[in-house]
Amino acid sequence: MVQWPQPAAPTIADDLDRESLRLAIRRSVSYLEKLPSDRVVGEQPRRFTAGETLAALLAFDRLLDRWDCRECWAKELEERFELIPSSTDAASLDVLFTGYYQPVIDASLSPTAEYRYPIYGKPADLITAEQVTLTPAVRTEIIVGRIDGEDFVPYYTRREIDHLGSLRGRGYEIAWLKDPVELFFLHIQGSGILHLPDGRRVGVGYAAQNGRAYRSIGRLLIDGGKIPQDEMSMQRLRRYLREQPQEQSEILAYNESYVFFRFLDDGPLGSLEVPVTAGRTMATDARLFPKGALALIATDKPVLDDAGRLIRWEPLIRFVLNQDTGGAIRGLQRADLFFGAGEQAGAAAGYMNSRGRLYFLTLKNQPAAPRPFDRIPPPR
Repeated sequence: MVQWPQPAAPTIADDLDRESLRLAIRRSVSYLEKLPSDRVVGEQPRRFTAGETLAALLAFDRLLDRWDCRECWAKELEERFELIPSSTDAASLDVLFTGYYQPVIDASLSPTAEYRYPIYGKPADLITAEQVTLTPAVRTEIIVGRIDGEDFVPYYTRREIDHLGSLRGRGYEIAWLKDPVELFFLHIQGSGILHLPDGRRVGVGYAAQNGRAYRSIGRLLIDGGKIPQDEMSMQRLRRYLREQPQEQSEILAYNESYVFFRFLDDGPLGSLEVPVTAGRTMATDARLFPKGALALIATDKPVLDDAGRLIRWEPLIRFVLNQDTGGAIRGLQRADLFFGAGEQAGAAAGYMNSRGRLYFLTLKNQPAAPRPFDRIPPPR
């Protein structure tokens, strides 16, 4: 595996085509153009505003006209742009990169004896609100729950929804699958393509989440001695669930986080409500890093044979856009790369688990956003 010495910046390179990068940039631009220029879009590794993030994207997009002259392009990029490491804390510079994808799953728009496991749309009783604390510092948190009598309580868990039937028959079902394992992994990926019995394909994507914390069933099986850590991958996890059907329900219920879906017309959308781009969209912790920003990743990628088996790892240096987030992607040291749709994308995403470095790009001599005084909500 590649070892990245802490003081060294990565070589400026990119292993994909110009057009996919340009497409992803323009999707971020469409998001940022709608925001006030002074809107803060990220707090780490420093404060970023929408205006400076947009300016960097537009300048980089123009610079792509010189892509065919890589020496000229790299020289101008070095002169005009600054690479900012993902953390000012040396202990947090090491980032774990994983992968996600859009599965293609057999499904039905009505229940049958074969299609018995529902995909739920957003329930009407799910409430999302802001909770503001003033001490020890001003902090706004999103809380999710439901009203039970006169109380606001946490929303139903995965066990309550899938095994106890808390939502069954209330009209929130939008489609049905054959297999609870496929349903679980659809939740993990956050979007998918439903292959219907009549041959049609329909996209579904994230609509809401039950507010429960994500818990890794992979970690559960590693800690329980069921799968060795060095063997863990999405493929290995699926195999264990297939081979141990008597354990399935308990294992899946361990992850209380539950995703609700909606139908999509334009392909999978990231958390910015813009389409994600295969190989170019990155998911990070939405509380930390600048939304829509251009970044450079330096890590390793899995190389697979035609049967989807891992044969080696290769260095990966690539420009990506920070356009998504995920329940498992928390903290300064996590990032998730979108691999695209289908089996090949799923195979590569399943193996992706590699440490590396993450850098955000900004124009040189661009003033950083000032830090305002404590933001105390105005009186009502």
